[in-house]
Amino acid sequence: WYLKLFDLAKKGQLHKNIEPQVKRMLKDERSTALVENFAAQWLQLRPLKNFSPDKKLFPEFTDALRRDMLRETDLFFEAIAREDRSILDFIDAKYSYLNERLAQLYKIPGVKGPDFRRVALDGHAERGGVLTQASILTISSYTTRTSPVLRGKWILENILNAPPPTPPPDVPKLDESKVGTTASLRQQMEEHRKNPICASCHNRLDPLGFGLEKFDAIGAWRTHDGKFPIDDTGTLPDGRTFHGPAELRTILMADRDRFAQGMTEKLLTYGLGRGLERYDKPVVKKIAGAVATQNYRFSSLVLEIVQSLPFQKRRGVATS
Repeated sequence: WYLKLFDLAKKGQLHKNIEPQVKRMLKDERSTALVENFAAQWLQLRPLKNFSPDKKLFPEFTDALRRDMLRETDLFFEAIAREDRSILDFIDAKYSYLNERLAQLYKIPGVKGPDFRRVALDGHAERGGVLTQASILTISSYTTRTSPVLRGKWILENILNAPPPTPPPDVPKLDESKVGTTASLRQQMEEHRKNPICASCHNRLDPLGFGLEKFDAIGAWRTHDGKFPIDDTGTLPDGRTFHGPAELRTILMADRDRFAQGMTEKLLTYGLGRGLERYDKPVVKKIAGAVATQNYRFSSLVLEIVQSLPFQKRRGVATS
């Protein structure tokens, strides 16, 4: 789909008013390629195809459930693109796409049969946006347990556009044998953070991940970690506090412009087929600012990228 725009640009067939072209192409069934390829790249979904949670701990996880997880996220992304919805839906949409098997995992009643359909999440405040979809919660976990660190890292990289630094070598590991038996995972993590080497990064990572701790390693809701009640409160380095995934999403929505800039970077990188350089930063900022003035519509993001200088000059294409 994106390559079609490049081809039109090369042939001089991108008109000065290309907005109708872009919107038509987004509605076209062939835009599925954008969904499948870009969504998998941006949301880091590819590892899910080979992810195998411990069968004794998660007997309900099957290849069919794995496919359902991926299908939910694909359909969700596709709806935002084709219906030209706000990209902020990625953070806090009040709907998703479920079939009976996935709805059972989520404990959402009234969904029957193998076919997917749009489901309102009213009455399920814990769910909303991609962050609480099983696909994301699973790839940001280990095979035996959740990981506040991996989940916090995923949020920083994909929602807040603030990736953490690479961890230093020889970081001490958690005592896995104690998790859920003599202490909750959170208690283990807080003990871990007392090490000054670990504290600086974990003060950014852990609070975000703790907000999702009531989702287990395959995205099902729970209230206890072993025999210990789960504390899903968090305090960010800037002092903002939250309790649970709904309040976490509210905080993320408050940082919507950071999200818009981050998604611009991801989609521009995908479109150009190269990493962004320092000289691309002003373009990214300009695009994200323009998207904000247009209610963050998905088509406005694509349109601004297509009209940007890096895109227009890719491989020396000429425009009319």
